[in-house]
Amino acid sequence: MIRRGEPDDATAIADVFAASLESLTFLPRLHTVEEHRRFINEIVPRDHEIWVAEGRNGVVGLAALGRDTLGHLYVHPDEHGRGIGSALLAKTKELRPEGFTLWTFQQNEGACRFYERHGLRAIRFTDGSQTEEKLPDVQYEWTPPS
Repeated sequence: MIRRGEPDDATAIADVFAASLESLTFLPRLHTVEEHRRFINEIVPRDHEIWVAEGRNGVVGLAALGRDTLGHLYVHPDEHGRGIGSALLAKTKELRPEGFTLWTFQQNEGACRFYERHGLRAIRFTDGSQTEEKLPDVQYEWTPPS
């Protein structure tokens, strides 16, 4: 089930976010788990709607939607391959019918394949010099079919 995130979901949202980041072995470790938790629960909601995917064991995924961006899409690594990311992305398309953009790291090949499989197209590649992690990234765009 996909639903709007609630304050009571904060711990579970932070758990999904932290576990997801830990699974991305190419990422440099620039922040503590507590800093990640604070970021996803205090900073991101200032300008993003938080949506969650709920499974049998509670929150298993999250999507943070800006006005015309998908700022974050994470599924707990134990839940990959179960359609949760696809459901969150479908909800994003429903809520942003005019289209949206998102960024991911070029090294996150699984995410790149996932977005391309779901109709997003790469529109910009960078060398990563402007990111905190200093890793090359790619911007994707989804526009509704005409």
